[in-house]
Parts: sequence; C-alpha cells; structure tokens
Amino acid sequence: MTMEGFGIWVIAFVALVLLWFILYFIPIGLWFSALVSGVRISLLQLVLMRFRKVPPSVIVNQMIAGTKAGLHLTSNDLEAHFLAGGNVPNVVTALISAQKANITLDFRMAAAIDLAGRNVAEAVQMSVNPKVINTPPVAAVAKDGIQLIAKARVTVRANIKQLVGGAGEDTVLARVGEGIVSSIGSSTSHKTVLENPDFISRVVLEKGLDAGTAFEILSIDIADIDVGKNIGAFLQMDQANADKNIAQAKAEEKRAMAVALEQEMKAKAQEARAKVILAEAEIPMAIAEAFRNGNLGVMDYYKIQNIQADTHMREGIVKPDKK
Repeated sequence: MTMEGFGIWVIAFVALVLLWFILYFIPIGLWFSALVSGVRISLLQLVLMRFRKVPPSVIVNQMIAGTKAGLHLTSNDLEAHFLAGGNVPNVVTALISAQKANITLDFRMAAAIDLAGRNVAEAVQMSVNPKVINTPPVAAVAKDGIQLIAKARVTVRANIKQLVGGAGEDTVLARVGEGIVSSIGSSTSHKTVLENPDFISRVVLEKGLDAGTAFEILSIDIADIDVGKNIGAFLQMDQANADKNIAQAKAEEKRAMAVALEQEMKAKAQEARAKVILAEAEIPMAIAEAFRNGNLGVMDYYKIQNIQADTHMREGIVKPDKK
C-alpha cells in the first residue's frame, strides 16, 4: 500500500470518529423525533444534557410520551428530577395514568412521592384498582371467656395526598387487628359475634383507622372466624390452683408453728424435770445436815420414809405400770 492510500484510510478513519463524536454529542435523530412529535427542544439543550451526564433519550422520550398524552412537561423539571435520583419514566407513567383516571396529580407531587421511595405509578394504579390485604389470624376473647380467631380482608385504595409521610400497610394491619380485638372483647358472648360477624366490620370502620396512613380503607370483610380455647375456664383453674397453693402454704406455716411450739414446751418440761431432779438430789444432803445439827431424829426420818412409801404405793395404784 502506498503512502497516499494509507493517508486516505487515516483520513477516512478520523472522519468516522469525528462523525460519531458529533452524532453522540449532537443527537440529531433524537432532536428530529422530538420535532415531529411536537416537543420543542433545541440541539444545544441536548448537547448540554450530555455534559450534565443526563441521557437525552430518557428526557426526550418521556417528553414525547407526556406531550402525546396532553401533559405539559419541561426538560428542566425532568432533568432536575433525574439528577436528584428520581425515576423519570415512572413519574411520567404515573402522571399519564392519573390524567386518564381523572386523578389530581401534578409533577411536583409525583416527583416528591417518587423521591420518598414509593412507587408512584403503582400508587396511581392502586387508586384506580383497589388492593385487598389479608390480615393474619387475630385472636381475641369475648366477655364470656371464649377465644375467637378471626381473619379479615381489608380493601384499601391509595391516598395520593398522604403518600408522602403517610404510614404503610403494616400500620393498617396493626390498627385493623387492634379494632378486631376491641370489638370482640366488648361483645357479651362469643355467640353474638358468630351470629353477626359484620358487627366487627362496622365497629372497626367507625374507628377511622386509615387516618394518617397512605391508604383509604374501603371495606373490612371478615373472611373466617374460628372458636379457640375457653380462656375463662383456664383462668379460673389457674386461680383455683393459686388459691390452693396459698392455702397449703398457710396450713404448712401453721403446722410448722405448732411443731415449734410443741418442741419449745417439751424443752421447758425437760428443763423443769431437770430442776426437780437437782432438787431431789439435795434432799439426802439436807436430811444428813439435819441429823448432824440435831434438827431431825431417827423417828422423824422413819416417818418420812413411811410417808414416801405410802405415797409411792398410792401412785402405783392410781397409775399402774403398763407392760
């Protein structure tokens, strides 16, 4: 290959690179598509989007879709939302759906909902097509002590105005469960609830459980009610066992006190008998001392012995020894 041919190839390659570079930063095809779709946007704006690291195709395509749907969107608003980390296609889809369903929703509100982390398109769809939420089994006890286990189906619709800062599904389920427990607990008998399960729905709906949430409760339907345990009987049995244990403890305490008193009396009796034995041991010494001092004669001693013998004989007659 000659130098002249090589130069031609180099020039052609450079020209292709320049053409690709120009078409990348100046998307003429995208500008033409916007022009024929009625979207007024300049080539300079598209070039500046490249420098701002905003994909022009995302902005232009959403502006075309919004314009065809009758929306008035500006490239500045869409770019700002994209740079803030928002989902531009999702927001535009939500605006189009809201307009078709006659739901009041402007771009600022939709962008705020999207930046808050909620799926604004899904929220609009839920406003048009309400969602059914099944509650977990909720156990409650009526006044007669019978436990009831209820399951409910809550039909909710998204409240667009409360999506930013409003509570989610978990709060709705918790409030509905609390309302079911309260309504069953206020019933005189579990039979009344079984006969009229719609009583629960009316009571719960009257409480306004959707206040401060991102949803509007349309209806609460009791899907199933099962009879559980007799909680009242179990509580009475537990109370009876507790009373029995208390009575047994008090009786055991009295018995221990009686045993202690008996032991104390026995100790006192033994102490008294010991004193008597000690006193009786001193009698012979006292008699001997009386003989030495001349205060007791032989005949007096015999009389004392006869009296003691007579006393022992009488005690033996009254209390014979048991064999």
